[in-house]
Amino acid sequence: MIHTKDRLLLKPWFSVFSALFLHQTVVLFLLGQSQVISTSQPIVAKVGDDITLPCHLEIAVDATDLTVEWARPDLQPRFVYLRRDGVELQRAEHPLYMGRTSLSTNELKCGDISLKLSNVKLSDTGTYKCLVPKSGTEYVVELTVGSVSSPDMKISKVSNGAVLQCESKGWYPEPEVLWLDSEGNLLSAGPPETVRGPDDLYTVSSRVTVEKRHSNRFTCRVQQKNTNQTRETTIHLPDDVFMDQCNFAVRITICSAVCFMSVMAVFVLWKCGQHQIKTTNGSTERQHLVEGDKMIQLDMKEEKLVEELQKNESDLKHVQQVITILTNQKKELENQREKLYSLLDEDRTRVEQNNKKLKKIPKTDTGKKMEKCVKTRKDLDRRKTEHDELLWNTEKLQETAEKMITIMTERKEKLERDKEKINEHLKEMERQREETKLQLEQQEREEEKIIHPPMMIYEK
Repeated sequence: MIHTKDRLLLKPWFSVFSALFLHQTVVLFLLGQSQVISTSQPIVAKVGDDITLPCHLEIAVDATDLTVEWARPDLQPRFVYLRRDGVELQRAEHPLYMGRTSLSTNELKCGDISLKLSNVKLSDTGTYKCLVPKSGTEYVVELTVGSVSSPDMKISKVSNGAVLQCESKGWYPEPEVLWLDSEGNLLSAGPPETVRGPDDLYTVSSRVTVEKRHSNRFTCRVQQKNTNQTRETTIHLPDDVFMDQCNFAVRITICSAVCFMSVMAVFVLWKCGQHQIKTTNGSTERQHLVEGDKMIQLDMKEEKLVEELQKNESDLKHVQQVITILTNQKKELENQREKLYSLLDEDRTRVEQNNKKLKKIPKTDTGKKMEKCVKTRKDLDRRKTEHDELLWNTEKLQETAEKMITIMTERKEKLERDKEKINEHLKEMERQREETKLQLEQQEREEEKIIHPPMMIYEK
């Protein structure tokens, strides 16, 4: 039986033990009832980034010695990070995440069990589950991994404006391509071309035809909505890119004329060379006739025929090349003529439309609208006149091309006939050589008999 005095002495110690017991009970209760929370927004990362998947205990207790699991249900094994009783179990983790996941020791003491993931890959995209087994509750974090790159732009000129080509490589997921003018308005373009490479990254390209505008500034925008990533390239086109249609036709016609002049010059030089060679060959032939020895003459004639055959084959090859050039030039002129026909039809249509507008405007109207229509009419008349002249020049050049093709074709046929004759002469020369060789051998045998007559044997 404890006396009253002893009770007074034990009371302070009893209070201390009670407080310690109550504190331990509260901690264990809170730990048993703690919940794991995480962000409801998906995490977006780019390839190669280092990111953190957030997750922490609702009650900030020390989680250093707790079991913490980070897993992806679609993998086998499913663990991307596993920690039990304060020790990381790397052997239980999926090989794809080996050495790329970790938890912060300092943050664990505050109940922060966020997962640090380094060098993010495309394959890391998926659903991650954060679990502290004592809580009995799982929470989900969505990770979306993307890849982006800035687009490149190229320019090519066409008769009615310019064609812009935009290409961007290394995207994931598949992006979309938009064309914008300087005011942010969408431009009409065809569907983009998309190619997926062996690395699962997408390459997209798109083309748009643009005409001259106030600022001539155009933007190619490549964007991916899921990752909220956008890359764009803006280009400013100078006014000379939008060359007038008639200037386009003039350039083609001038190029055609220059090509024909070049071909004509080559043809004239070639004819002069032919004349010089014939003169030289004639002198050589006269020199050969002076030679008295028949075998030597045959050798020299054969050598001359071989040279003529080689020259013939060279000329034949050259003529064939000229015919090919002329034929291609003729096709280009035919295409140019069709373009000019189309442009003239377009000119007539625009003139008719402009005339209708002029009729609708009252004659008393002297404002900008009337002035603009009158100026447009003058421009259309000037363009139509230029197109008519270009069409006439194109048709003349086309006729010249046809005549040149006929001349060169006839020359080719003549060279082919000459080649056949040279080959026949070579065969005849070979036959004469054999005959002459036999005659020389026979003559040598006869001379040998005269110099060394056969010995006669007499009988006694």
